[in-house]
Amino acid sequence: MENIKDYLQYLRGYDYTGKMPVIIDFYATWCGPCQSMAPMLKRLAHDYEGRVKVLKVDVDKNQALAIAARILSIPTLFFITKEGDIERQVGALPYQELTRRTEKLME
Repeated sequence: MENIKDYLQYLRGYDYTGKMPVIIDFYATWCGPCQSMAPMLKRLAHDYEGRVKVLKVDVDKNQALAIAARILSIPTLFFITKEGDIERQVGALPYQELTRRTEKLME
């Protein structure tokens, strides 16, 4: 299993504190599935504000992090527990699945 500690040096500017679960969305502005997920992730961030942090990483502007995280396809989501363990999801998800996984992160 991956751990966020492997990526901390690349997360400058993303305010990762490890005090709550985090979802990182690796996306690109030209990616259709990424754009279709954007409103759902914004809603998710609003619905879980204060309990889960949602971060967005543009792979074109943050190539070092994308390479370090071995992002080969987008969208890719990292679901990160408070302990820093990462579950990787490649491909878009419906809102219901996003909320299910978010609830699982908070257990």
